[in-house]
Amino acid sequence: MKKVERINVIMRYINNRAHFTISEIMQEFNISRSTAIRDIREIEAMGMPLVAEVGRNGGYFVMNNSVLPTIRFTDDEIKALFIAFMATRNQQLPYLKIRQSLAEKLLGLISESQQDDLVFLNSILLFEGSNPNNPDLLELSDLPHPMLEKLIQTLLLDSHLLITTKVKKELKTYPIYLLHLYHEKGLWLLEGFDLKAEKRQFFPVDNLTEVKPYLPKKRLSRKKVLEKLSKQEKVINLVLELGPKAIAQFKKYHPLNISISYTNPYQTTAVLKTFIHVHHPEELTEITNWILFLGGDVKVKEMPKEVLEGLQKRLSLFCP
Repeated sequence: MKKVERINVIMRYINNRAHFTISEIMQEFNISRSTAIRDIREIEAMGMPLVAEVGRNGGYFVMNNSVLPTIRFTDDEIKALFIAFMATRNQQLPYLKIRQSLAEKLLGLISESQQDDLVFLNSILLFEGSNPNNPDLLELSDLPHPMLEKLIQTLLLDSHLLITTKVKKELKTYPIYLLHLYHEKGLWLLEGFDLKAEKRQFFPVDNLTEVKPYLPKKRLSRKKVLEKLSKQEKVINLVLELGPKAIAQFKKYHPLNISISYTNPYQTTAVLKTFIHVHHPEELTEITNWILFLGGDVKVKEMPKEVLEGLQKRLSLFCP
């Protein structure tokens, strides 16, 4: 049982009893004394009024048989939660169908006038990816790959994973240390450190066929993994200075592994430094398209000739 789930169950357990002891909690939930004490302290910090009794038969009781604290939302908090659900309902997020039941439970906690406000907002607000004729419609393209939820459940248990992925109709297995799980250009990607090849690897979640915890004899800590990766970092070969318009474009979209550093306190100028694999045609094409996407508010300080040639070739199509 996970910690959060266990604490919730313990809260319900003690709320229905006039008196309880640490030993009873230990026996009921099969946990150690230190864990029981730590959980009770967290429950007290959450607002449950517990009173400790000293003595041989001492223990705890809930003051005045109090009930669990009621969760109350302000009007603005309700709107923030509901709009967050609306904004992301047509995106490939895990547990997408469960979010509908969450929204229904949220509606059940609020007044009729608050419900009317949310119904009105639902009728006028449209977000990217929504069907304007039926905003609540979930299309097949909205649903994430079923392996995504299993991947999340597994990585919560351990960052060392054994994954099986389909590469050109062939199944391959990799032992990895998970670094990131991210969503980019409509795809979920897993970034991991290949424990066998000792290098960074990217795997589309759509290609995964199996995920399970990996139990190597010698485990690597995250610190050790990052140390190994830092020694493999490539020399920077692309340096750009960005003005305010280019920064605005950068915020709209940028590859995950590229970041900027602001060069003034008003965040109107920035510098971008990264490494481009010029011998990888797909990456070269993608970076060329992206630099054009940034627009004209860019100054080139350093750039591989392959990228420059790609830009010139693209521009020549428009300016023969």
